[in-house]
Amino acid sequence: MSRWRLAAPVDDIREALLAAPVLPERFAIATLVAVDGSAPRDVGAQMLVTDSEHWGFLSGGCIEDDVARHARTALAEGAPRLLRYGEGSPWIDIRLACGSGISVLVEPVAAAEPAVAALLDGWHARRAVLWSSDGVTRRAEAAGEAPVDAWDGARYTRLFAPPLRLVLIGEDGATLSAAALAQAMGWQVALVTPGGPEAAPFPRIAYHRGDPAAALAAIGIDRWTAIAVLSHDREDDERGLAAALCSEAFHVGAIGARARLEGRIARLRAHGVSEAQIARLRAPIGLYGFGKAPREVALSVIAEVAQAFHAAVAAARSAGVSMSSSTPLSAVSR
Repeated sequence: MSRWRLAAPVDDIREALLAAPVLPERFAIATLVAVDGSAPRDVGAQMLVTDSEHWGFLSGGCIEDDVARHARTALAEGAPRLLRYGEGSPWIDIRLACGSGISVLVEPVAAAEPAVAALLDGWHARRAVLWSSDGVTRRAEAAGEAPVDAWDGARYTRLFAPPLRLVLIGEDGATLSAAALAQAMGWQVALVTPGGPEAAPFPRIAYHRGDPAAALAAIGIDRWTAIAVLSHDREDDERGLAAALCSEAFHVGAIGARARLEGRIARLRAHGVSEAQIARLRAPIGLYGFGKAPREVALSVIAEVAQAFHAAVAAARSAGVSMSSSTPLSAVSR
């Protein structure tokens, strides 16, 4: 009988590595390096595999167990493997429902490698890291202004952006529902509730009870952070929103009726917010078409932030330059 793959949704190998009580001494990384045709995942998707578990997925459940099997063999042998599934594959019994052909590089990795330390340091320090590997030698360095995802048939590079961080300003049901949903998405969450209860509502959440502008300064907003103001007409709403719009946050939104938007914008101008910064404001926040119940508002906010983050990460990668769409069949393991 099959078992539920509860680890499949983990989409960042760093998350799985850091969640382990102890970093495994050796593990394997499987990276989708090429896609011919359509596929459920984009190139760059990865799985993490240890002797007993695996996280992530590269297809619609068609190949993951087989990839994990190859990864464990690669760990035992100490050598990488380049696997081909679907069109051009030597394994005709493993079919891809999408009808495409994909290539997966499986590489054994030692936790003590400097590249692994640099990769995890980037997560903690919220720095973008450009990871490069040929399956044998790995490098991890600070990503430049135009990092490139690429695959030349022998080596790939992949941008590891900092994890999405969502700062929520508020305390009502929509705010708490958004915080829970964001955590379920694997995001980092900070909650700002001026004068709120002493204890945070959830574990593993950054919690600030002071002035929103001071809280944002303490958090340290970067370009991988989104800010959602979900409080209702507090006196300090506009101060917090002004600080948010003047920050590097990739997405800033606020709840509220459209009829009161002009008044809010006037107050932001009074706080010294420029027209260019005001133009960044998403108000009312949330994707159109959802209901007004707290959970529905939260879902619309989370969906909008996820959409904006995907666009921001895509823009950080070189437009039009992706991993190769073809792989030499002579390089495919059999």
